[in-house]
Parts: sequence; C-alpha cells; structure tokens
Amino acid sequence: MSSSRKPTSRSLRRTAVAATSAALAGVLLAACGSGGTSGSGSTQSGPVHIKVWAWYPQFKQVVAEFNKTHKDVQVDWVQAGVGQDEYTKLKTALKAGQGAPDVVMLEFQELPTIQLSKGLLDMGKYGANADKGNYVDWAWKQASDGDHVYAIPVDGGPMAMMYRTDLFKKYHLKVPTTWAEYKEEAAKLHKADPKAYMTDFGSDETAAGWRQGLMWQAGSRPYTYSASKLPDIGVKLNDAGAKKVYDYWGDLVKNKLVDTQSYATTDFYNGLSTGKYATYIAAGWGPGYLSSVAAKTSGKWAVAPLPQWYAGDNAQGDWGGSSFSVTSQTKHPKEATEVARELFGTSQAAWKIGIDQAYLFPLVKPVLNGAYFQDKKYDFFGGQQINKVFVPAANGIGTFDWSPFQDYAYNTDTSEVGKALQGKSDWSAVNDNVQSQVTSYAAKQGFKVSK
Repeated sequence: MSSSRKPTSRSLRRTAVAATSAALAGVLLAACGSGGTSGSGSTQSGPVHIKVWAWYPQFKQVVAEFNKTHKDVQVDWVQAGVGQDEYTKLKTALKAGQGAPDVVMLEFQELPTIQLSKGLLDMGKYGANADKGNYVDWAWKQASDGDHVYAIPVDGGPMAMMYRTDLFKKYHLKVPTTWAEYKEEAAKLHKADPKAYMTDFGSDETAAGWRQGLMWQAGSRPYTYSASKLPDIGVKLNDAGAKKVYDYWGDLVKNKLVDTQSYATTDFYNGLSTGKYATYIAAGWGPGYLSSVAAKTSGKWAVAPLPQWYAGDNAQGDWGGSSFSVTSQTKHPKEATEVARELFGTSQAAWKIGIDQAYLFPLVKPVLNGAYFQDKKYDFFGGQQINKVFVPAANGIGTFDWSPFQDYAYNTDTSEVGKALQGKSDWSAVNDNVQSQVTSYAAKQGFKVSK
C-alpha cells in the first residue's frame, strides 16, 4: 500500500525532510557506533497488550480476527495518521525516548531512515527469519539485512497498465506491449481527439514512487545500501535506466501526448472517470483506488502487463508497499514480533479481508500464488481475473535498495521534474541535477558516498 493513495501534503513532506536533515548526521554517528539493546518482556498476568499503529483500510476487522485467535497476546490498534503524519509522530517519539508503539506500519522506502535511528528492533532474534521463505525475495530483502529482520512485508505494488476498453475500441487502438508502441498509440489517440491523453504523467510528490517504479522497471538501481556497511552508500540517480525514463516521458510531455495534472487532485480523478485518460499505469493496489475515484466507469476497464522497453522482456517495477516493524521502545519484543508476523502473515481469514475489502496486494507467497487471489474476478474490470496479470509482475520484480534519505531524494526529484515541466531546464538534465544535489546532501550528513 502507498500513502499516495490519499493526498499527501507537500508541506508535511518538506517539514519531514528538514527535520530529518537536522538530525541525520548525529543519527549516522550513533548508528556507526555500538549496537542498541533490546528490551525484555515483563512478567504479568493475563494477555500481553501490544499497541499497533497502522492505516490499512478495514484494519479493525483484521485486528479483531487476530485477537479472536490469540489468547496470550492482544492488539490495541491506534490510527496515528497516514504516511508522513504517522512517520512524523514516530520520529518524534523515538527521539524523545517514549511514546512509540510496539508495532508500526511502515512503507518500504521509510525503513532505512527509521532503522538508521536505532528505532527498529531486530526481529531475527525472536524467530522472524523462519518466515523468509514465505515472502517474495525482493520484498524480504528490503525488510532485512542478512539475518537481521527489521520488518515483515505485508503488501506491495507491482505495476501494470489499466486501460479503457471502450476508448481503445472507439479509436482503434492496439494494446501496447512495448513503450515504443505505447507512444505510437498515444499519438494516434491525441490526433483523433486533442482533448484526450494516453495517460497522466505523475509529476508531483505523491507520484514520486510511481516515477521510481518506472525507473525500477527500466533497470535503474539508484542506491547500494546496507545498514551493516555504514557509513558507505552508493548513489547513482542518473544511471542509464533513470535517464531512459525521463527522456521518454519528457518527450511525451513535450509533444502533449500525456497530461501533467498532479496526482490525487480533482482534475486527475476527473480525467480517470471522464475518458480524458485512456490508460492508467498503476500498482497492484490500484484496482481499489480506481474503482473508488472512477466508479461510474465500472466495466469499462481491463488490465494488461506493463509495456516493456524491449519486446519479449519481463522487466517489472513496484510502486508502494508496506510492512510491520517492531520499535526499539517495546517492552515485549517476543510478543510484538509475534504480532508483526501474524497480523496478516499467512492468515487466510486476515487476507480475505485484505483482498476483498481493502484491495491489498499480498507479498506472502501462499496467498499471492494461491487460487483464491489469482482466480478472483473483478466486476469493475468486466469480470477479468486481473491478478493473473499482477501476480507474474510481482514474482518478476528484481531487488532494489532504498536510501536513508529517501524523503530528500523524492523531494529533490519532484523539484527538478517541475522545472523541466515549466521549461526552466531540459529533461535530459533532470537526473544529473538530482544526482548532484542528493550526493552533496548525503556527504554533508556524514555518509561516505560512492557514485
């Protein structure tokens, strides 16, 4: 799941970036020093109560299912905010040394930042490594560092192309299998109807993960990072894959073949529901999002694999994804780890809620590859079994590292994309400008950067 499913305030993200910048250098010094100590559970009568922060839809039912099936451990759920709202509260509590929950929902890109502050418990000490084989490889590697387990994956966002079948039929468009074909069909559509676009190019901060997902598919690997190798980090935000993506989309923008509305805005929602956009390059959680904001178009959409850069390839990218971590402030590490592992885990009951009501995309293999998920038909997509497209995409995603200054990197990327959109800089310069600023920032925080 991505916090960008709901509007994210730019000011909140920038405030978070500033706060992180002010504290990161000191945190890095501490992280490079001796390891932190983990708490131990206190003896008490009755079940242990574990406080959980999370913002999953329909999560109350998931908590009720867990509490019904666990006698010795009970979950007390708090909705502490969505995305940056929650992260800001968590960072404040960790800095203060009190007030953090036992278990917290974190998106994958946030894990290195929180882990760097010694804010996360190593669940590997409490049996979490036993779950390694249950999860898709790329997600488990983002949640762990060797035998150190800092998160349990929950859901992800493998990418695919949703398209309006009625518009494709009306304008005699071919379902593209490559990005070259996608551009050709975009030109055909816009020529037939100058008010229609193949899609919207996500240029604002809520779409930063979308742009990163497309670069991921193109082979970009901007970071080489492991907490065990601090202060070393590799940063290459202007590699060939990243440049390929902005050269391509920049060309579509300049030729007015795609729109440039900010995501999570009324204009964007209207574009999806009025036929202004013929496709939506979306994540595995996108079906729920689309059926909500464009409900009146039910039955007019279908899902196809993400177009490839080279015909016949199977390159994939991810947009969004979340996990459960145990914070270093817990007094019940064993029980908190159990909660993180089993709230969703392999629970068929919890995942039925997650799939049917919350539109979560599972990363746990018994559910991901199971018949219930793969064979599920979606009325909004004309009865299509859309997960037969998304599941192979999820299983085909390659490994990817995030950085402990991801907010700053996303903010910088968004700023440079904005300049290109306004004609203040060339699209070919975006990646180089981002690389220069982010490596400079990282070095000032005390990281030893290799480019």
